[in-house]
Amino acid sequence: MKGPIALGTIRTSIVFGLRLLVQSATLLLVARLLGPREFGALAGVAALAVILGALSSFGMQLVLLGEVAKAPERRLIVLRSAIPCTLLCGGALLTVYLVSTVHLFGRVMPFHVLAMIGIAELLVQPLFALMTTEHHALGRIAGAQLLQLLPMLLRLLAAGLTLIVQPELPLDVYGAGYLLASVVALFCGACVLPGRWPKVDEWRLPDRGGWGEAFGYAVINITRAAPGELDKALSLKLLPLGAAGMYAAAARVVGAATLPVSAMMLSALPRLFREDRGSGPTRRLFIWMYACAFMYSLVLAAALWLAAPLLDVFFGVQYAGVGEIVRWLCLAVPGMAIRQVVGNSLMAFGERWMRVGFEMGGLVILGLAGVVLTQRFGALGLPLAVISAEWTMAVIGSVLVVRVVMPRRGMK
Repeated sequence: MKGPIALGTIRTSIVFGLRLLVQSATLLLVARLLGPREFGALAGVAALAVILGALSSFGMQLVLLGEVAKAPERRLIVLRSAIPCTLLCGGALLTVYLVSTVHLFGRVMPFHVLAMIGIAELLVQPLFALMTTEHHALGRIAGAQLLQLLPMLLRLLAAGLTLIVQPELPLDVYGAGYLLASVVALFCGACVLPGRWPKVDEWRLPDRGGWGEAFGYAVINITRAAPGELDKALSLKLLPLGAAGMYAAAARVVGAATLPVSAMMLSALPRLFREDRGSGPTRRLFIWMYACAFMYSLVLAAALWLAAPLLDVFFGVQYAGVGEIVRWLCLAVPGMAIRQVVGNSLMAFGERWMRVGFEMGGLVILGLAGVVLTQRFGALGLPLAVISAEWTMAVIGSVLVVRVVMPRRGMK
């Protein structure tokens, strides 16, 4: 890995280290504030909102990333379509989210809290993501991630204030803070844009070709987001609320710990988009990322395994046993890391549907295994389902890259 990419990875890793601290602190505060039952409900409905939110921009976020990384002067052209597309799709998905949440999960929380979470994840955050993507595409990886850290910091502040005040309805107060954090972040993001956004009278919906290109990225967005979120939504359906809260806390700990792999991929993506698909440097970059992700994941899994008993102390007596769930999820960590590397590499190599295929297969396995194994093993069944799905995606994705994509593109 060359100097600029390595330096970018180091900078981005530092930012992701801050993000890890913020997410961990927010997780602890919210979990202790709400207790396992309400936390399980919040984690489940928020996970569903994040999954649907991945479709809100209809793939225009990744179109923007690819186009601006190759030709920065195309920024305004893409944004003219990306903004109205995000508002239109996000508004439609918000309705789908509210109806499906009530239908799937019943009255696990007040409707107005569901609405606040939905507006934040399906409308405000996708617009904010377009802002961070601009910086990312221009190679300002650390700056983009610092900006992306802002709503997380504000949610941490909201969680801390709610815990201090101890209101009678903490979920309502935190839900309002959740939405307000996204709105404030959107305003701040608008203040540091690389250039002006197109005015309303300049907005245009994509043509047929634009919709077709965006559709491929839209499917990638949802298959990329769903493996890390679907298990929390499933836990709300398959487990009692208290057990769902325990599982969600453990899964969030493990997910946050894999952030350095995401940092590495974000640093490399603009270069992967720019470089000739069959070039030697791209092949070497992929091998470097694959090896680093695998070695890091082994170290991480071992560290989490040893630290797991401490989590029972950090989360409190209500969450006794969360460390044991983390230990089981440690077995999935290497699969998670490899899946991220091969998935993003396939996307950058232009093999979007190949990525969709192997991740969609993993989601089907996660859903089916989750139902079967929770019936057989109870709460332990969901970690076992995650292990099965993550390793299946990692193996299939690796085979596709090494045995299909590399030979096809002359990457011997």
